[in-house]
Amino acid sequence: MAIYLDHAATTRVCPAAVKAALHVMTEAYGNPSSRHRLGADAAAALTEHRSQIAQALSCQAEELFFTSGGTEADNWAVSIATQRNRRVGRHIITTAVEHSAVLEPIRALEQQGYAVTYLLPDKTGHISIAQLEDALREDTILVSMMLVNNETGCLFPVKEASELLRTHQSKALLHTDAVQAFLKIPFSPSELGVDLLSISAHKIGGMKGSGALFVRKGLSIPPFLLGGGQEQGLRSGTEATPQIAAFAAASTLGRLEYSDRLKQLKEIKSYTIQSLPQRIPGLVMVSEGDAPHICAISLPGFPSEMLVRSLSDRDIFVSSGSACHKGKPSHVFAAMKLPPKVSMGILRVSFSPDTQKEDIDTLCQALLEISHTRVSAKV
Repeated sequence: MAIYLDHAATTRVCPAAVKAALHVMTEAYGNPSSRHRLGADAAAALTEHRSQIAQALSCQAEELFFTSGGTEADNWAVSIATQRNRRVGRHIITTAVEHSAVLEPIRALEQQGYAVTYLLPDKTGHISIAQLEDALREDTILVSMMLVNNETGCLFPVKEASELLRTHQSKALLHTDAVQAFLKIPFSPSELGVDLLSISAHKIGGMKGSGALFVRKGLSIPPFLLGGGQEQGLRSGTEATPQIAAFAAASTLGRLEYSDRLKQLKEIKSYTIQSLPQRIPGLVMVSEGDAPHICAISLPGFPSEMLVRSLSDRDIFVSSGSACHKGKPSHVFAAMKLPPKVSMGILRVSFSPDTQKEDIDTLCQALLEISHTRVSAKV
């Protein structure tokens, strides 16, 4: 039986989401922009689904705009800041450990002449608010800081960043990539004080190809995609109604089961971070993570990709970092400046509420076997 410990990469689509998507694909399949009854029914369902996701996020429905996923939401947020604040300046602050969906559009702007300050994490993977204060300038137009790092599980000081920007009366917009935080830790956009916030469906039991961007009410933004005028004229294109229905179903289930899921995640993670170092000689806990569903470990001297393949051969699925790296070295762990042997052997282990202690026991045994086989081969 396969043991899946890569839930930070993606999750199994939950039955409620499958049912919702199937209903839309086969029965309620109208285009929400059509003027007939089937279209009107689809438009009404879309409104309801937006409200359900907004309720799970603790924001107003009109503040939520659907996208094709977290990557588009992140790119849109960066675009909003550069267009809206074009008269303020050309300085951007982000962290060196953001998801590539934030880093790549910012690097593209850097090539166009924008100044970018990349905040570096400490050896535990955390960012301090003092770093942001030192970097803040009058011409800063955007601060983009993720809420939970997708490779370490570290929580970043987004709320404190908002307070700092207000204290300095900065005109910079504050964006947070909350893809790994949504329905994993308690927060709301208003509590954080952010202007823009990104979420994704497939990290919470929804379908791939669906996400959303929160835009603070009252923040006037330019259109991102031009066309038929969907999403209040800001993001044109026929809405992906099956994916959105699944997103809403998964969000509602996550909201209703939040307390139980959080308890289960905390318990399995606690068991993991206690068991692995005790049972596997030489294993290093790189990051216990602040979020309940992610931790990072290392088996120094054993290349990550070899470990991933060897575990996969045993039907145990973990990753060596973000799935978006596609085998490339992790910029997150490189930025933490870990010892080379530790850095080369890192694995990210991420959980769901369904993860069992027996799954962790099997992972421990497999890592022991792999390490012993390698050592024996050298001898």
